[in-house]
Amino acid sequence: MTAPFATTSGATATTSTPAASPGSMAEFDATTSRWGRLTMLAGLVFSLAGPLYLVFFADLGVTATALFTAFAAVAGTFFVIWIIEPITYFPILGPASMYQAFMIGNISNKLLPSALIAQARIDARPGTHRGGLAAVMAICGAAFVHLLSLLVFVGILGTWLISVIPESVTDVVRVYVLPAVLGAVIIQAIVSLKQVRATAVAAVVAALVQFVLVPLVPALGMAATAISVIVTLVIGWYVRKREPFEPTTTEGETHP
Repeated sequence: MTAPFATTSGATATTSTPAASPGSMAEFDATTSRWGRLTMLAGLVFSLAGPLYLVFFADLGVTATALFTAFAAVAGTFFVIWIIEPITYFPILGPASMYQAFMIGNISNKLLPSALIAQARIDARPGTHRGGLAAVMAICGAAFVHLLSLLVFVGILGTWLISVIPESVTDVVRVYVLPAVLGAVIIQAIVSLKQVRATAVAAVVAALVQFVLVPLVPALGMAATAISVIVTLVIGWYVRKREPFEPTTTEGETHP
């Protein structure tokens, strides 16, 4: 009686905490990609439904020329960001978290810091399955905290808080809160990724573009971010530390 029980117990202990197999991670990636595309398309439809209704059925006098002119103005300003943001965020967030992030928004000042902190806390490397799963859970937690804080501090206490906070404090927060958050994100990324050469290249390139190139050619001001990212990628590729590739095993990525 004892031997079968021990065998069963051992089998149970072994199967109760299985390591994720490559097949299970492939299924996870396929599932998140399928539902991610569907939810993104649904979000696109809902976000465009209101404006399209106003244009075609509300008799507002919006002409096709005015519509395309407005779109061209927006595209000329933000087209670079449409390309740079996915390229910049993907190596850290992973495919599943990318769907979450672009559906939720506030990526650079809320979701990306959450993912970086979670990955650093459990020592998960960005770009691995473990790092991607950490980013997924971190974004879920960040979204929950955000909605709860909105409910409490805006929905319930919003009017009262605005009435009691001095205007001088509000002005200071409005000016400095975004640089403070983005500065913390940069430091967290540097500490987590531990890429000294890439960090040095990025700092030098950004400084040269911002303080040398843009003053000399002001017309490139809107493209400064894109230029910095592209030049940093190219230079970083050539000056990177070349090491033999050692793929991370599934077991090493999944155990806590």
